[in-house]
Amino acid sequence: MSQAKNVEIERKFLVKGDSYKELAIKHYEIVQGYLCKGEGKTVRVRIRDNQAFLTIKGGRIEAKDESLEAKGEKLEAKGEKLEAKGERAQGLARFEWEKEISVADAKELLQLALPGLIEKTRWIVPANHGEREEAKGERQEIIGERQEIIGEKEGAREGKRELVWEVDEFHGRLEGRTLAEIELDYESQAFEKPAFIGEEVTGRPEYYNANM
Repeated sequence: MSQAKNVEIERKFLVKGDSYKELAIKHYEIVQGYLCKGEGKTVRVRIRDNQAFLTIKGGRIEAKDESLEAKGEKLEAKGEKLEAKGERAQGLARFEWEKEISVADAKELLQLALPGLIEKTRWIVPANHGEREEAKGERQEIIGERQEIIGEKEGAREGKRELVWEVDEFHGRLEGRTLAEIELDYESQAFEKPAFIGEEVTGRPEYYNANM
């Protein structure tokens, strides 16, 4: 979730190879289904290991760029695909509301889900490693007031979240598909792309879980 309440800003990519597994600090087994979906809005039920969540997502909304570099000025993409280096990125801002529920309740709700449950393993990979990663789990320095990476979405000095990649390895009917997402605090936020990150598919409906 971004710094703005109930707003999700994320970018999505195809994945090359499986090197992300060596970089991951943890992983979860996920089963999820959708109670309803349409016009970019969904109601989702998810069981993640021994936890469960009910999530409502809305359509695309305008996100406020909170970058210190922008200093309140509006950034323009000029119709091009931009790399995330202080320029306006392709990230989508969407409304998201989520509440933890019991696993028992989630299993009951999944019985009402639309056809096509999704099964996947989610791998959590700290971002801003790039190719400088020397050993999994080892603390490292990041240039330019970056903080040490030691866990998933940790709070960091100056109130900044540590970015993470969430890599979804799909199973069952979607076996062979792997996607990575990174959630940002603002659309122009800079981040490094590790070697396993491929083509960007942010905003392409065929890569939304609800459409798979």
